[in-house]
Amino acid sequence: MDIAYDPIAAAPPGFFAEEVTSVHHWTGSLFSFTCTRDPALRFTSGQFAMIGLVVNGKPLVRAYSMVSPAWEGHLEFLSIKVQDGPLTSRLQHIQVGEKVLIGRKPVGTLIPDNLLPGRNLWFLATGTGIAPFMSLIRDPEVYERYDRIILAHTVREVKELAYRDYITGELRDHELLGDFVREKLVYLPAVTREPFPVQGRITARLETGAAEREAGVETLDPAQDRVMICGSEAMNADCKALLEARGFVEGNNSEPGTFVVEKAFVTK
Repeated sequence: MDIAYDPIAAAPPGFFAEEVTSVHHWTGSLFSFTCTRDPALRFTSGQFAMIGLVVNGKPLVRAYSMVSPAWEGHLEFLSIKVQDGPLTSRLQHIQVGEKVLIGRKPVGTLIPDNLLPGRNLWFLATGTGIAPFMSLIRDPEVYERYDRIILAHTVREVKELAYRDYITGELRDHELLGDFVREKLVYLPAVTREPFPVQGRITARLETGAAEREAGVETLDPAQDRVMICGSEAMNADCKALLEARGFVEGNNSEPGTFVVEKAFVTK
């Protein structure tokens, strides 16, 4: 596939043109980058925007959740690499100083207002589905609403646990968030295809009660727990079925519930 993309001089209608400020390749199939943020861009932590490049004179964009929280002065995104993917085959080659397109109207269901009040907030993520939760675990408002924030991130290989060192290190010492994080955040990394202290799919661990025991909380209960889900289509469907079997009700932008699912997920 021709991976060329057009230099972006000016943003087409509906987009900002932002400059890439850093690129980090986590693995051969996973990378992240940061870019500038126009002051006019407004979003709520947990939302996503359409981002991308110009190819053959036209915008080529996909939905990406912001890794960065709403208060941050820059933007950060996490992406898979699909070698024949229309966008990711090109985006993975982006360099510092080049520009990317950022949609002007972020949206998404993974926001606190789409959930009813509760005691514990669970974030269930696989792969790059951790992106919106990285935004949310750095938002003070989330900690003010819940007694416990439980981030369960499941990947195939240990090296795919993006942000693991940051969550267990720098974030706990953050000047503004550190106290919240140390008191309320529970991080549950798990791996499915390699040896690791915690192994297995999150659905299996919830079915057996293992995930709750790891987190030190009671069994998932719609009376007190709230859940956000972001992963592959299969993972989303499995988690939704598990929760609904326990009496959870899906919420959305018009009516809050006891769990929400993000259906926008970059696969190419």
